[in-house]
Parts: sequence; structure tokens; C-alpha cells
Amino acid sequence: MEHPISRMILVAIVLAPLIGSILAGLFGRRIGRAGSHWVTILGVATSCVLSMSVLWQLVGQGAPPFNENLYTWFDIGGFQAHVGFMVDHLTAMMMVVVTFVSLLVHIYTIGYMHEDPGYQRFFSYISLFTFSMLMLVMSNNFLQLFFGWEAVGLVSYLLIGFWFRKPTAVFANLKAFLVNRVGDFGFLLGIALVLLAFGSLDYGTVFARVPTMAGHQLGDLFNHGGALSGMWSWSVMTVACVCLFIGAMGKSAQVPLHVWLPDSMEGPTPISALIHAATMVTAGIFMVARMSPLFEMSQTALDFVLFIGATTAFFTGLIGMVQYDIKRVVAYSTLSQLGYMTVALGVSAYSAAVFHLMTHAFFKALLFLAAGSVIIGMHHEQDMRKMGGLRKYMPITYWTSLVGTLALVATPFFSGFYSKDMIIEAAKLSADHRHTWIATYGYWAVLLGAFVTSFYSFRLLYMTFHGRERFRDSAVSDDHHNVDAHTDGAQTLHEPLHDDGHGHGEHHGPVEPHESPWVVTVPLILLAIPSALIGFFTAGPMLFGTDWTGHVKQWPFFLGAIDLQGARDTIAHIGAEDWHGPVQLALDAFGAPAFWLTFAGFALATVMYVFKPELATRARHAFSWPVRVLENKYGFDNLWIDGFAGGGLGLGRLSRTFDSNVIDGVAVNGSASLVDLVARLTRRLQSGYLYHYAFAMIVGLIVLLAFIIRGWH
Repeated sequence: MEHPISRMILVAIVLAPLIGSILAGLFGRRIGRAGSHWVTILGVATSCVLSMSVLWQLVGQGAPPFNENLYTWFDIGGFQAHVGFMVDHLTAMMMVVVTFVSLLVHIYTIGYMHEDPGYQRFFSYISLFTFSMLMLVMSNNFLQLFFGWEAVGLVSYLLIGFWFRKPTAVFANLKAFLVNRVGDFGFLLGIALVLLAFGSLDYGTVFARVPTMAGHQLGDLFNHGGALSGMWSWSVMTVACVCLFIGAMGKSAQVPLHVWLPDSMEGPTPISALIHAATMVTAGIFMVARMSPLFEMSQTALDFVLFIGATTAFFTGLIGMVQYDIKRVVAYSTLSQLGYMTVALGVSAYSAAVFHLMTHAFFKALLFLAAGSVIIGMHHEQDMRKMGGLRKYMPITYWTSLVGTLALVATPFFSGFYSKDMIIEAAKLSADHRHTWIATYGYWAVLLGAFVTSFYSFRLLYMTFHGRERFRDSAVSDDHHNVDAHTDGAQTLHEPLHDDGHGHGEHHGPVEPHESPWVVTVPLILLAIPSALIGFFTAGPMLFGTDWTGHVKQWPFFLGAIDLQGARDTIAHIGAEDWHGPVQLALDAFGAPAFWLTFAGFALATVMYVFKPELATRARHAFSWPVRVLENKYGFDNLWIDGFAGGGLGLGRLSRTFDSNVIDGVAVNGSASLVDLVARLTRRLQSGYLYHYAFAMIVGLIVLLAFIIRGWH
């Protein structure tokens, strides 16, 4: 019986962005700028429309999940690798989010990059990025997942370093590439262990065999013994899941593999929205949710996930409180929100993690694109200390930014509230039931993170759109009229408009801000709508299996896509006790600690950056040591640059010294010198005179006779 979801539709969803990328990349000069953006936009729009139709078939018409192989990739030694698709509710939701956000980013790019000489190349890259992400989320086996995993990493390298003549951009893309190689090494080890343990890389086969691996140790797979004998008692599932999650730590920028994400701001702003909102950084969250049958077999792995996520959620958010580059503030916000998603994974609230992934994609893309609109309106100025009072000049950008901010800080009734509040509630439930320090630490990290998120979000809003019009100052002075006059010399505050890599430098006179063109503002409006509303209408169906009113029981949205053990299903416990519809949940939130911490962050930011701006400077002086620690990003950059990269360079120098002195000096050059010495000595014996040879023969004969005579006696 033919499946209701057509293979050809799924193939078209994947290939449409790839075809657009090829046309723009290889034939960009022939088809021109307009041709390049039209072929890529049409390709992504086709994928978006078809993805929505697939989601409707699954949700609205009750079609069963699609899981089929399209063709055999290779067959070696009895192992077959296939290219195929697994499309269930989780996959379909990701397909719609990826293609919708990507489509709006493509449209936005027309206005943002219209003067850039690399226009066609940029559209080719972002369309290729969309193809890579679709291959990742639609795969039905680990090998195809790894292909998409590495493809998004490669294209992110190309996009972050898009302005390749700009040294900081080259440094940033190398940093992203190297840090992700560390994570991908762990990810590859995890895949190899899965293959060894289960004998297959097909999702369905592996998940079906998971119960048979319960209690198995590494020693059951290897010939154990020797110095590493203690290691063989480790659980197979724990080691496999930890290795897989190390890959997620790189892609989803979890501490300590988070250092590449803030530097990715060196790429054009549309890339920031695409990488941070719907593609690369969410790949790790999606992967862990997809691998929930494996992770549910190891509480140790879940605790590791919880600890890393909680640390990322709170401590990277603190760094955002001291940043001045408007894009970097939003970047550290992304790090913090990814930490929230990871905490949800660690407490087995996979549906809450994926739900927050969806809502976050909309409002974070909105905030990044709004930041890009501000940069355009400010003639490519990124320093918030040189802004202020932009509300009346850029009304559309301001109001959409306000919507994104309210969603980010989890204001009741906005989309971010429903997803973020569920994560905090799940962490609280886990802490109350388990009574372990890791569970308690996870809860307090996400709870206090509500205050931190609110403070830096409203700080950005106020410094950019409210207060005195500081852009009219010829330079940023250090008096009390300026907000947060301290300078972070490590930040790159100017984004180049052209591909020359030189930037625009300092503005030596006042600038006149202006609202961005419609190709920029229309995507902002289209993203603001789901940022405000989508959580209200989808929280019930996606989390608790009800309609959006919370009264009609249906079935869990992720049933079959996310596998949970009943005792760990934290979202089910929350739904049974606290879910009475989105309105009641929002009303109940006004008495919750998370709301009042959010309000405290808002109030403090309002006082410091609206009513008493001099308090900001005083606070920096009063807390100078913690501020320096945050500006230094806890020293992680030094650890990676001086430690990891520097250690690699030192090892390379040592290897070169060993190679030149020992390998070349002794083995290669030494042996050559020995042969040369022997040749020189031998050459002296070949004089060419007959009497020399006769003399040598007589001496040799005498020596031979002496040995013979001695042997007789």
C-alpha cells in the first residue's frame, strides 16, 4: 500500500534549495543579482509550502509517519548504508520551522546585502545551508545524520567567514570550525559505538534493540583487560549517549564548546539569524530529542546533559549583561536559551525542549533581523552606546523588537512564556522528586536565568531605542551622560557593508537614522506574529495532547517520535496537575517566582537605563572585578586560544623539531652521510695503478695463507 506522503514531495523538499544554491553559485554572473535571489527564494519557498503540506497530512489528516529508504548508498562487508527519510511529527515541525525562517531570511537578505559584491555567493550559501539542515532533520539513519551534521558545519564556516578579507571574520570561522571538530570527534565515536553495539545505523532498528542493551558494559563488546580494565565496566548506553551529546555540545554551543558562537557575529546579520534561530545551533537539541530512546537508558548521561545545560543557561546569560555590540547581546541570549533547552533534555522533558526550540526560532530570528535593521538604519553602527532614541526614527523595527523582547523574557501570553515556563516547571519537578544536587542546581540555574534574561533584554531595548540620541555625538565620551561608558576592546563593533573587509570605520559626524526598506521590515512583521501568538495556540497540542483550549483530549503531538519511560515523563506530570489551558496557565504565572524575577530584571534595567542612567556607570565601577570577569568571558577564549590552539601549535613545533633533527637529521640525512663516508673511504682504495692492485693481492694472499696454516695447527 502506497504511503499517503509521496516520496517525490519529500525529495522535492530537500532538492529545491539545493537546486537554487547550485544555480546561484555556478551561474550567478549569468542570471545576475535578481536571478540569484529569485531562484533561491523560489527553491526555499517550495520547500516551505511542501513542508507545511506534509505537516498538515500528519496532523490534520492523521497520516502515519513516513520511514523508508530511497536508495542504497553503499554495501561493504555486509553493512548497507542507505539514504532515506523518517518524517514524523518531530521532523515535520522542524522542516516547517527551518524552511519558514530560512525563507524570511532570504527575503530580508535582498535589502541587507543589496550593495555587497558577494551577493550571488551569499544566496548560494544560505540556500545550501537550508538543504543541509533538511538532510539532517529528515534522515532516518545515523550516517545520513552525520552527513547533514557536517554539511551545516561546512556551510557555517563559509558563511561566518563570508567577508574573507576581514581578519576577524577569518579568525571567527576557523574558531567555529576547530571547536566543532572537537565536538564532532565525540559525535563520531558515539555513532561508531552505536554501530558496534546494535549492528546497524538505522534509527528504527537501533531503537527497537535498545531494551536488549540494558545493563550491558563496554567489556561485553571488547576484549577487556590490562591497564584500562576499569573502563570496561562502564555502561554502553552511558558512553554512547555522552559521546553523542559531546557532538551536540559543539553544534548547540554548550559550555565549554560555546566559544565559537559569539564570534560568529563576524558574518553578515542574516547569517546570525539563520545559524542562531533555526538551523545549526538547534541541530544538537533535535538530535538528543530524536535519540531519546537511547538517553532514557542512562540516568548518568541525562545528569551530564542537565549539568552542562544549566551551566550554559545561567553563566553565558551573565556575559550578555556587559556586552555593547547589539548582535553579541542577542548571541549570548541564544547561548542562554540553548542552555534552557538542554536542561529540558536533561530532565526528560524532550517535548518542552523541542517546543522551546520552535518558539525560540521565531522570536530569536526576529531579534537578530531587528538588530540588522538597526545596523542598516544606523549606517552600519553596532555599538549600542552610539544609539539611543531610535524609536521615533524606526517605529516598525522598534515595535517588532518589543514583541521579540517580550517573547524572549517569557512574558505571560507571549510564545516564549509557554515554552520557557514549561522548562522551569519541569526542572522544579525533577528537583522535588529526585533530591540530587544536580537536579537542584539545574532548577536554580533556569530560575535565576529569568532575571538575567530580562535584564539584558530590556537593557538592549532601552540603550537602542530609548533615552538620549547619542548617535549625534561625534564620539563616545566617558562622562555621566553616556550609558555604560566602559569599552570592551575585544569587541568588533563595525560590520562592513562591502566585501572589502575594511569596514566603515568610525563615524566622525552625526548620523540620521532611517527605517529599513520593506524587504527588511516585512520579514520582521511576519516573524513578530508567531513570536506573539504561536505558543498560545500550540502549547496544548504539542505538550499535553489537547486542543489549544486545553479541554479536548487528543493525543500527544510527539507520540512515537519521542520515547519516554513513564516515571520520567515530567511534562505528563505537569499536564495532569497544572494544565488547564493557555489562559489559566498565563494567569497562574503572575504568582510564580519566575515572573517576579523577570519583573525584577525589567525594573532594574528600567531604572538604570531610563530614569537613572548614571547608575550604570556607578555599578560598573562598584563591581569592576565581576565585570572584568564577564568581559573576559570567564577566560574560555584564552583557554581555547592559548591552551587548545596554542597547545596544538606547540605540539606542531615540537613535531617539526623532532622531524628535522631526529627523522631528517639522524635517519635520513644521517644514513646518507654514512653512505657518503663509506663511499669516500672506498674511493681511496681505487687508485687505478696496477702495482697497487698487485700489492693488495699479495697482502691478501699472505693473510689467507696465515689463516689456513693457523687452522691446521
